[in-house]
Amino acid sequence: MKRRPEVTNAATHLIPWWVATIVIIGALLTATGGILALVRPEMLLDPGQAMNQAAHVYASYLVSRNLAIAIMLVVMLALKSRQMLASLMLLAALVQGIDGVVDATTGRQALLPIVVLLAVAFLLGSIRLRH
Repeated sequence: MKRRPEVTNAATHLIPWWVATIVIIGALLTATGGILALVRPEMLLDPGQAMNQAAHVYASYLVSRNLAIAIMLVVMLALKSRQMLASLMLLAALVQGIDGVVDATTGRQALLPIVVLLAVAFLLGSIRLRH
């Protein structure tokens, strides 16, 4: 009797549409934050505060952090690299979570809902990709 070669289930290698949607929307929002920090760094300050050298340094780090995460999320999605994408989504969730704590403790509660939503979405997507 001939033995049939094992067939891998292609569906287990596909990235669910809702995870891909989270990655794309999350990457766009993350990149937008980085680009805003580059072109309008004064938006990072509270109204009435003056832009100084420290704020420029902070804005520069935000640009590089956000753009690096956004680019890698999209690249790993395009490569369909489930494990790496899951790890990057977990990193993005952690970054958003820490940003949420900082926002909550520095009086930026207006940003909190979107930051928490994005953190939870990235976390759920990461968990889904690992199973």
